[in-house]
Amino acid sequence: MATTKWFFEPSHTGAEFRARHMMVAHVRGQLKNVQGSLEVDPDEPEKARITATVDATGVYTGQPQRDAHLRSADFFDVDNHPTWTFTGSRIHQASGTEFEVTGDLTVRGVTRPVTFQVTYLGQWDTPWWEDGKDLGPRRRAGFSATARLNRHDFGVSWNDVVDRGGVVVSDMIDVLVDVEAVLEPGG
Repeated sequence: MATTKWFFEPSHTGAEFRARHMMVAHVRGQLKNVQGSLEVDPDEPEKARITATVDATGVYTGQPQRDAHLRSADFFDVDNHPTWTFTGSRIHQASGTEFEVTGDLTVRGVTRPVTFQVTYLGQWDTPWWEDGKDLGPRRRAGFSATARLNRHDFGVSWNDVVDRGGVVVSDMIDVLVDVEAVLEPGG
């Protein structure tokens, strides 16, 4: 089969992170402006190329003061590093729908290798609306990816101590990315 080209549909693609807060609960953040592409030959998925860019300036936790703090130099420093990027360089197919995708993740200007556990959710032909007209069908594919990373590896190291030696923010962060990819015309 030939290589197919897909783009991440921004209104249906997003990233979330989860950090332990004050040693007792989890706080979640969302990032909705995720752009990306996938080039893959279905007969050779291990040769796929994946790129993604996340707009870190739009981080949302539901609490404006916390969002402002996350955007500050204490955490994401979005004035100097407004985007995060991921470039997948190694893909291993663990089963028919499960993949390990390893690549370079850049956050706050620091690049480190990260491996995402990716589940392929399937494909479907769907309507495609532009200017009030259905120009479909267009083929869509879904993926869900998870990773756990140490935020200090990316220079995201602000913290404070709480009672009994606890901390405000955990070192380990869980990341979840949901992707809805659309097959490019002729792709």
